[in-house]
Amino acid sequence: MSAVTFDSVGEWNAQVPLLIVGAGAAGICAALAAKESRVNAVVIERDSVPSGSTGLSAGLIPAADTRFQRAKGIADSPERFAADIQGKANGEAPPAIVEAVACGSAPLIEWLSDRHALPFELVENFNYPGHSALRMHGLPSRTGRELIDRLRNAAELSEIVLLTGSAADRLIAEGDGLVRGVEIVRSDGTRERIGCEALILACNGYGGSPELVRRFIPEMADALYFGHSGNRGDAVLWGQALGAELACLGAYQGHGSVATPHNTLITWAVIMEGGIQINAQGQRFCDETHGYSEQAAQVLRQPGRIAWDVFDARIASVARQFEDFQNAERAGAIVMAESVDELAANMRVPAEAFAAEWRNIEALKKRGEVDRYGRRFSVEQHLMPPFCAVKVTGALFHTQGGLVIDATGRVKRKGGNLFRNLFAAGGAAVGIPTE
Repeated sequence: MSAVTFDSVGEWNAQVPLLIVGAGAAGICAALAAKESRVNAVVIERDSVPSGSTGLSAGLIPAADTRFQRAKGIADSPERFAADIQGKANGEAPPAIVEAVACGSAPLIEWLSDRHALPFELVENFNYPGHSALRMHGLPSRTGRELIDRLRNAAELSEIVLLTGSAADRLIAEGDGLVRGVEIVRSDGTRERIGCEALILACNGYGGSPELVRRFIPEMADALYFGHSGNRGDAVLWGQALGAELACLGAYQGHGSVATPHNTLITWAVIMEGGIQINAQGQRFCDETHGYSEQAAQVLRQPGRIAWDVFDARIASVARQFEDFQNAERAGAIVMAESVDELAANMRVPAEAFAAEWRNIEALKKRGEVDRYGRRFSVEQHLMPPFCAVKVTGALFHTQGGLVIDATGRVKRKGGNLFRNLFAAGGAAVGIPTE
């Protein structure tokens, strides 16, 4: 387990102005921003090639009032984005952090596009739960793998030092909490101590630690973990040892639509465009549009811990923009049929129960009415043959609790004071819901 050494003297193999733990999107963006401000950063990365949770995601970034939105005639604003975040968080997200995210999102997208040549596009053919405007920006493949690869390339072109194959094993600080550096373990087992003037923890949460998941999120203890194995709670454990304020340790982002047994992400567009989820008994069980994260636990409560995403060829054409969905098709995860009865047979669910649900939903769509769970359908979401289905399970993607920060990313102590030179970003810090 990660540890802290309180050492006011110590010997160092190297000294750097800024040290960043974690070469995911948060860590590399921090390094790029520092470089632009003429601060040289060294980034420590456990993997031989940076990937992290970013590489496992769809690589989409929500941003408000970008030129990409304006080019499509979409009116949006940081204030509207902030209101959507607070709506999703039931008004409980820290206003200063929400404002920083909402106001900084468009400049981030446009800076990455203009300064580092990331070819962002606005995702305009479906929307995510909780967003009142189309504001998801993605790269052509709609994969996090492309995002992290392009960010890594930008870092290399900017001559940022990435120490790959190096795990941050121990944080070194003075007794008053001033961070002095980090001890790393190289892939060959050798150890080095790197001193720093400031430290940014961008090493995500604790989803890769079964012990911490079972302690803080018991409902997801036996769920498929779809995050990065290196997310072992280093920031949380270091924070505890230093006396940092931690919050929302039971919060997480899950996903209720991971194809099983293929372990391939199925985009939530299949639901938001008018699809539904059916359990093994042929029945719906909730309002699927509350969010794909919330749906993870809902799916795991169903018989066999599985459900079926049910949609049609129109929706499949929207989902096909995502490489993961294409992979699911190639793997044979998607079953198709020309009739509801045939689809039920292919899914091996009770045909009578499934047909009753289908007739009810299609009738609600024609009338634009709300179903028994509070979901509203529209006539445009009518499903037409050929019909499609994919068996899915719920998964844990990453945890969202962590170090409490201020609007500049500086970590707070218990009691509210700030550490002088310790910052957190990405999954190491307490998250706010943006999708």
